[in-house]
Amino acid sequence: MKSSGNTILVTGGGSGIGREYARRWHDAGNTVIVAGRTLSSLAETAKGRENIHPVEFDVADAQGVAAFATGLCERFPGLNVVVNNAGIMPFETIEAPRDLDDAERVVETNLLGPIRLIDAFIEQLKTAEDAALINVSSGLAFVPLPKAASYSASKAALHSYTLSLRKRLEGLVEVIELIPPGVQTELTPGQSQLEGYLPLDDFVTESMALLAQKSTPSEICVEAVRAFRNSEANGNQQELLDMLGAR
Repeated sequence: MKSSGNTILVTGGGSGIGREYARRWHDAGNTVIVAGRTLSSLAETAKGRENIHPVEFDVADAQGVAAFATGLCERFPGLNVVVNNAGIMPFETIEAPRDLDDAERVVETNLLGPIRLIDAFIEQLKTAEDAALINVSSGLAFVPLPKAASYSASKAALHSYTLSLRKRLEGLVEVIELIPPGVQTELTPGQSQLEGYLPLDDFVTESMALLAQKSTPSEICVEAVRAFRNSEANGNQQELLDMLGAR
């Protein structure tokens, strides 16, 4: 992926990882579109940066995806990078019957949202120069957090889908998976203050250095997430699962 001169769409750009990436990419010489449900948060991301453009959009809105993509491509015909970053992570009790609304919202937002968005933008990306698609999964795709079972499962599914996309789009669109560890954001309440989570600025700095490599890795794994990503191969997946289950 080239570092500057792109037109980049970032979903979930109103906070956390999406906000910080949008600002860094803008400052590196890119045009950035930030999409999300809350326009005021997106405007805060764009504050003081004339080439960050806020656009209100909910990735869970199945009926609105096609119109959103058409309108965005007309407004930004040079769009060549799509970043599927939007996601939600509710904690769940799965060991007893329950209301499944949270689980369904997770799948709708974290998995069906990216699939629908990719489908809507795929022809644009296939004809764009230096096109790239970045799917943001999680270290929890490889070792699940039991109290966030649906979130972990949705990210495991997104990882698998990304593998298929990479194969089918080979030679047409660069497909990259960004695999964050636990990062100090407000993905869950209070997470931005938790010890043991990677500071947001440190995560983005390290991961952007990996993205800037001459040959961009297909998976962006900062050091803090490697134990999770490689746990099955290394034979310590159960140990890490037990650790997460005790939290």
